[in-house]
Amino acid sequence: MNFFRVAICLFSLVIMGNMVHAQSVQDLIAQGDKLALKDFNDDKALDKFQQADKMSPDNWEILWRISRSYVDIGEHLPATTDAQKKEVEHKYQLAYDFADKACKLAPDKSVTYLRRAIANGRIALSKGVFSVIGIVKDVKADLEKGIQLNNGGVDIQATLHYVLGRTHTKVCEKSKFLRVPLGLGWGNMDVAFTEFQKAINMRPGFRMYRLDYAKALIEEDEYQKAKEQLYKIRSCPILDEDDNQVAAEASALIEKIKNK
Repeated sequence: MNFFRVAICLFSLVIMGNMVHAQSVQDLIAQGDKLALKDFNDDKALDKFQQADKMSPDNWEILWRISRSYVDIGEHLPATTDAQKKEVEHKYQLAYDFADKACKLAPDKSVTYLRRAIANGRIALSKGVFSVIGIVKDVKADLEKGIQLNNGGVDIQATLHYVLGRTHTKVCEKSKFLRVPLGLGWGNMDVAFTEFQKAINMRPGFRMYRLDYAKALIEEDEYQKAKEQLYKIRSCPILDEDDNQVAAEASALIEKIKNK
């Protein structure tokens, strides 16, 4: 009888320990999300996710968040000198590595493909899009896969459509005549417009979607439509750490095209 009582007590302690461990991991994730999405403190958010990663290795929910943090940190680092550019690229490579691992652990989750696409996209932008054709194709494939899976919530799907719109816009910076031999003939501004519109319809208050859509419209001399998007930014809430900068850029663009 005593043996069974001891066994039951030990079993209960194990269960309670696992529950506390799981709660601690979830608490760290929640704290990291708040730091990243509300307080806009990317370094502290990364620290929380890294603590969670040590407690729960190979957890795709943690890995994609670490990837997001590295991208956010890299975006705000100076990139004037060669050494600084190298450090930025290093952050983006880390972001890719963690997102890639998340994709392999959770190949049925849209968010893992989104984060890998974003990390890869940053790598492509830092190196020059047309010097890393393979990466650009991978970005498109990941975005389309994430959209096809269609899970993770409205914000995830909206961002997938937005980044796909940006990808088409960036590819279209070169003429189709030059792109076709590179395997980038799929770039299409009409598709870009459609993707931007889908993103905005899903998440109308997100300023960056409207700004990049307006920029694409300006490239096609659609000035009135661009102005409509830029003016709407003024009434959008602050949802991202760069939203004040987005608003300032929108105001500058309005001034630039006011007579067009």
